[in-house]
Amino acid sequence: FKCPPKRDVADFLLDLGTPQQDQYVAAGVGSVPRLPCEYADLFRRSTIYAAMMAHLEGPHHPLVLESTEKHMSEMPAYQLDYSSSTKLLIARQLKVFLRNTAFVKSRFVMVLVMGLLYASTFYQVDPQNPVIVLGVIFTAVLFLALGQVPLMPAALEARNIYYKQRTANFFRTSSFILAQSFTQVPFALGETIVFGSIMYWMTGFVASAGAFLIYLLLLFLTNLSFASWFFFIAMVSPDLHVAKPVAMMSILIYILFAGFVISPSIMPDYFIWLYWINPLSWCLRALSINQYTAAEFQEDTYHGIPYKRLEGNTMGNRMLEIFGLQTDTIWIWYGAIYLAAMYVLFLILSYLALEYKRYDAPENITVTVDDDAETHDGYVKAPKTPSNAVDEASDAVPIHVNGSSASSPSVSLAFQDLWYSVPNPTKGEPDLQLLKGISGYALPGTITALMGSSGAGKTTLMDVIAGRKTGGKIEGQILLNGYPATDLAIRRSTGYCEQMDIHSESATFREAFQFSAMLRQSDDIPAEEKMAFAEECLELLDMKNLGDMIIRGASVEQMKRLTIGVELAAAPSVLFLDEPTSGLDARSAKIIMTGIRKIASTGRTVVCTIHQPSTEVFEMFDSLLLLKRGGETVFFGDLGAHAINMIEYFKAIPNTPPLVEGYNPATWMLEVIGAGVEMKHSHLPPNDFVQIFNQSAERDLMEKALEQHAKPNPRLPELTFAKKRAASSSTQFKMVTQRFFRMYWRTPTYNFTRAMMSLILAILFGLVYRGVDYTTYIGATGGVGMIFMTSLFVGLISFNSVLPLASEERASFYRERASQTYNALWYFVGSTVVEIPYVFVTTFAFTIIFYPFVGLNESVGACLFYGLNLSLLVLMNVYFGQLMSYAMPRVDVAALMGVLLNSIFFLFMGYNPAASDIPSGYRWLYHITPPKYSVALLVAETFSKCVGDETQLGCKAMPVEGVPQKLRSDLGSSIRVKDYVEHVYEMRYNDRWSNFGAVIGFILLWRILALLSLRYINHQKR
Repeated sequence: FKCPPKRDVADFLLDLGTPQQDQYVAAGVGSVPRLPCEYADLFRRSTIYAAMMAHLEGPHHPLVLESTEKHMSEMPAYQLDYSSSTKLLIARQLKVFLRNTAFVKSRFVMVLVMGLLYASTFYQVDPQNPVIVLGVIFTAVLFLALGQVPLMPAALEARNIYYKQRTANFFRTSSFILAQSFTQVPFALGETIVFGSIMYWMTGFVASAGAFLIYLLLLFLTNLSFASWFFFIAMVSPDLHVAKPVAMMSILIYILFAGFVISPSIMPDYFIWLYWINPLSWCLRALSINQYTAAEFQEDTYHGIPYKRLEGNTMGNRMLEIFGLQTDTIWIWYGAIYLAAMYVLFLILSYLALEYKRYDAPENITVTVDDDAETHDGYVKAPKTPSNAVDEASDAVPIHVNGSSASSPSVSLAFQDLWYSVPNPTKGEPDLQLLKGISGYALPGTITALMGSSGAGKTTLMDVIAGRKTGGKIEGQILLNGYPATDLAIRRSTGYCEQMDIHSESATFREAFQFSAMLRQSDDIPAEEKMAFAEECLELLDMKNLGDMIIRGASVEQMKRLTIGVELAAAPSVLFLDEPTSGLDARSAKIIMTGIRKIASTGRTVVCTIHQPSTEVFEMFDSLLLLKRGGETVFFGDLGAHAINMIEYFKAIPNTPPLVEGYNPATWMLEVIGAGVEMKHSHLPPNDFVQIFNQSAERDLMEKALEQHAKPNPRLPELTFAKKRAASSSTQFKMVTQRFFRMYWRTPTYNFTRAMMSLILAILFGLVYRGVDYTTYIGATGGVGMIFMTSLFVGLISFNSVLPLASEERASFYRERASQTYNALWYFVGSTVVEIPYVFVTTFAFTIIFYPFVGLNESVGACLFYGLNLSLLVLMNVYFGQLMSYAMPRVDVAALMGVLLNSIFFLFMGYNPAASDIPSGYRWLYHITPPKYSVALLVAETFSKCVGDETQLGCKAMPVEGVPQKLRSDLGSSIRVKDYVEHVYEMRYNDRWSNFGAVIGFILLWRILALLSLRYINHQKR
């Protein structure tokens, strides 16, 4: 092999072992190695290998041994000691948390609003009603526990950083765990004090400083223990699609076995252990004892009622006994110790999960196997014939471009006197000018480079030309074929490859190309030709062997080629690329630029920002627009062969350091203008390169060329488009909906996880409520609670599961919407339709198990109707989750808003407090709570139905024993299950169709708001 004179040695070596090595084979050489194993075999037989092995196997010099023993033995595994690294991690985590201002502010508002709402709802409760008192305690604890769920996305993001830094021994795993946990302490304490103080004093708990401090302590420890629990779930889960449903399922188990929904006295023996290991039950027990063991509740008589004589115990002890709770105050401290122990235990489990289990391996799947070693006819490909010689002319890469009817018209791009400014963050100061009078042009079949230091305005200029800026003030003129460029013409005729490679990651590479071709090429072109063009694009970028591989888990270089290919498949006339080689090694950069060179050779106009290319990559460009910091032009013009025009231009400027033979001209150019690259001749006086260019012949040439390109050319017609989008509405609907269905099928962590959670929920409630007599007061109350809890959590699991999925896909939606790929309406329709079959299948599977298992054996029709209404409730929650994802800036903020709104819904669904106990001032919240109508419908169909058949559950009489005296006086001595449910919970059978209509109405409302969010809200600011 022979390395060409101007070829970088590293690039030369990287090409060996690839098809590109043929251009380096020297003349007259016969067989050369091609496979890595052949190179390895030749190396092992070389004298270099022999010398290396002799050196390794020979004796070491005594000085080397002494130096190694002295320095290496004393080198610690970690550069910092334990306390220093832990302090640094805590400080970093505090900064990260505090800088997430949207989340912090939302969380503070949520705690304050919900504290006031809960406290005013349960204002000055009667301590003689233990159901209400425990309901207040239960609600407060549950709210603080649920408030930790939105921290899970941030925890998973922190885990990704941990994997990288822990591998490099930046710190110990325990330091990371302590930093994550200690950061939560001040915020948990603040939440507890604000929320707990409001709840304690407004609800009328015992007026004792000691009891109040114990109340805050127990809430604080519960808050911390749940924060560590959800952190553990995040650390042990592969992704957020699994973590969120598992977290919601764990909350359900905590609630179900806390001792409030089901009393410990009627809990099945095989589940009682869950009650005793449940942190929530220990907190409820301790807080209840703290309330009822106060001195005022331990008198023989309370409010004139002789409890000691009538009940054989004090009022406080009697209230505790009703719920099977202990009366000794030592259980308060047992609870505090247990909660602290759970906090520590969950942190230890998180440590073990991080230390011994990792999820950082890339996920990569091929849909179909396509062995590139064979052709489609089954014959093995013949090896390539090496070239006969190498010289400078052979540096060029052969280009083979197939003709296609999908080819786009040639377009010349020109821009004159572009200025761009943004408001100054300092009030009263003038606007910041980011671009100052930039002019230039780019012609069909050429690649124009935009270069300069960081902050010079390369990406800003490209965003302005491509019409991607969403703010700021733009002045100047942009022309396409000599005509003023309209926003529609720019979006329809250009492709924009962003620096961030954003795609729908469940698609394959081929599907991504086909999606772009079908939706962004004119509807006049037959679908078969569009598909063929997508295949040509795959071949053009050497991606045929990647066609059936799912994008998720692809390498950086593959993602770069995909980003370029997706835009190329749209057959744009002008292609913009923002830093296409960033983050790539020399060989990958060369592969990318070779593909771009091929694209330009098809007659397209290519404009590309690039920071500091290698010599070989730099020489692929035809023209250069060089900017200096501040957004001013330093050079514009044709580069010439091997960039000779640019080199001669700068050499002619006085005090310019010489270009050393073999030195990268791009690096030398940036050094000359001082564009953030080290200047090796800093002793020379600086030049004003902007002024020099403005007075140069190159500037005059540019102005003359601009005059030509700024005028309409008969050979290049004006770009006009009759439609805003290329594809028809039917094509948009088909392609977008098809991608949604493929995405759901290929994301098992979303659908399979929520399906399994639903099945576990059905079995769990079936085991707990099996054999319950729903005709008793306790049984009917528990039955309403059972429907309330199952409906609530089936919905919440779906809500929290869809948040990360919808948020992840939103990023690709923003990119595609900017290119007018499809109407937001069809994205909305696709996201609506795809959920329906999955929701109905999983919900009916839940119902078929749950309904007969818990003893609701009405009829097959009743079971199916129950499943239908539950499916609509789940759909309502899924669509509400999508709405939050579309409307909120980030997934953690969406989750936090979900906690806030779902907490309000939980409070006013009519169970705790019962609908009849909701204060009149909050009845309007009760009536606008969406899940209330679904729960009322399900409860009424089960417990309030009494239509001619006395065997129906609603018609059965309720034994008087155990029914509270007040309820007896309200309903009389003969009480049916229907009477009790409709009187207390106001869930009436006659309201079933109005409730059904309300459910449909709320589903439609969420979808309309989601469509408006997709259409008018864009959180991607440029």
